[in-house]
Amino acid sequence: MAGDSSFDIVSKINRQEVDNALNQTSKEIGTRFDFRGVGASIAWSGDQAVEIKANAEERANAVLDVFKEKLVRRQVSLKVLDAGEPKPSGKEYRLHVALKEGISQDDARKISKIIRDEGPKGVRAQVQGDELRVFSKKKDELQSVQQLLKGKELEIALQFVNYR
Repeated sequence: MAGDSSFDIVSKINRQEVDNALNQTSKEIGTRFDFRGVGASIAWSGDQAVEIKANAEERANAVLDVFKEKLVRRQVSLKVLDAGEPKPSGKEYRLHVALKEGISQDDARKISKIIRDEGPKGVRAQVQGDELRVFSKKKDELQSVQQLLKGKELEIALQFVNYR
């Protein structure tokens, strides 16, 4: 086969799984004894964020823990969450949790540097918007790049798509 093999490195969120986790968390908050009477709630706040409300800072953090547990069960990486600190708002505390999607230019540079420095010699990485395309003549080299990146502790959740 002539030509290069390639795959894309992306950071995408499965919206349906996050929505399901949010709904399960909301149900659990409604039924659990320790959340009775604390005004705890969790809901979408725009397209890329979730807002948690409760009458105590500890309860807001407890709702966040339940949400994280539901995300893990649905195989959604916790690296997509960018949770702030609970802030008082009137008589309740609000916790804003942003969802990170896409690879920033800085992260793309870091990843391509890792591939250049530690990966096989015949591998090239190219930034394309909010994703990264990795090329090589050999598919084995592409697989070793994937293993290399899975072993690294990066701040973003990575998925490997578009194998060619």
